Amino acid sequence: MLNNLKLKKMKIISKTLKMLPIFLLVIGLTSCSDDDDNNGNVEQATTVVDVAVAKGLTSLAAALEATNLVSTLQGPGPFTVFAPDNAAFTALLNSTGLDLDNLSAAEEDVVRNILLNHVIIGQTISATNLVNAGSGYTNTAATGPNGVNLSLYFTTSSGVELNGQSTVVDADNTATNGTVHIVNTVIDLPTIATFATSNDALSLLVSALAYADTGSPTVPWIDTVSDATAGPFTVFAPTDGAFADVLAELNLTGFGEGMNELNAATTNAVLLNHVVSGNIQSSGLPNGTVSTLGGNITADNTAFTLTDANSRTSNIVTSLVDIQGMNGVVHVIDKVILPAP
Repeated sequence: MLNNLKLKKMKIISKTLKMLPIFLLVIGLTSCSDDDDNNGNVEQATTVVDVAVAKGLTSLAAALEATNLVSTLQGPGPFTVFAPDNAAFTALLNSTGLDLDNLSAAEEDVVRNILLNHVIIGQTISATNLVNAGSGYTNTAATGPNGVNLSLYFTTSSGVELNGQSTVVDADNTATNGTVHIVNTVIDLPTIATFATSNDALSLLVSALAYADTGSPTVPWIDTVSDATAGPFTVFAPTDGAFADVLAELNLTGFGEGMNELNAATTNAVLLNHVVSGNIQSSGLPNGTVSTLGGNITADNTAFTLTDANSRTSNIVTSLVDIQGMNGVVHVIDKVILPAP
């Protein structure tokens, strides 16, 4: 159901070499399946479901009913719900051909996960909370590989935007068990590409993926990181600052096929050293040899560092780990990993 990313989208991403300040919104989250309190019998005077109905979100109400989520969101919560408006749901149903009155078991599971991707459990988050944070990541109640909760990236430079695709249009509708923010687009289940393209601090990584695709890449990079059914993969994602540093280190001016440019073949080789098969959360990072798609690197799970075959050490940014998508997890690093000489 997720649209493949287009090169046009990547080109409009800022090419700044300065790291975007990112603030991690720390929230104590629990999943719907693990929180017995959310399925309790405590009656709520005005639930987030009631607020959605009162705001005329009939399509959301129908989707919640079709996926048996009404009783969940009538529990004590607290919940923060990013509620798509009716036009957003119409666009989703038209693009996917889904019929809420006639869902197969598999379709119901997908729609339920999409809906849960709009729900944060455990805290009421106001628009002011988000604006004060500026930008960052939190987790939704939706799940990806190994049942891990999916991540949600928010920015507030021009309104509250979620995963680079959905904007809050009506904030802070208060319920007794949480708050509802109405959004203008259904938030797709995220992929690795979602997080790479929505965060301007990773814009040069997107450029590297796109440039590697212009040659003869080992894998079609953009298609692979955009494919929700691929992988899962673990990606160590260099910041824009890391790419700027490595270009200076190698006396290169940028991506290209010229004498002093990083060519497509080498870009492909570099990228392979940042990808590991499997969905490895930070808590599962091994101590010792890690086999990337491009060769072995060495991880230190105490210092949170990665050392490449050239004895160059990269720090894993501890506040930017476990960024979870449907096709894998992203950990941000501060130095580009280079292939063996």
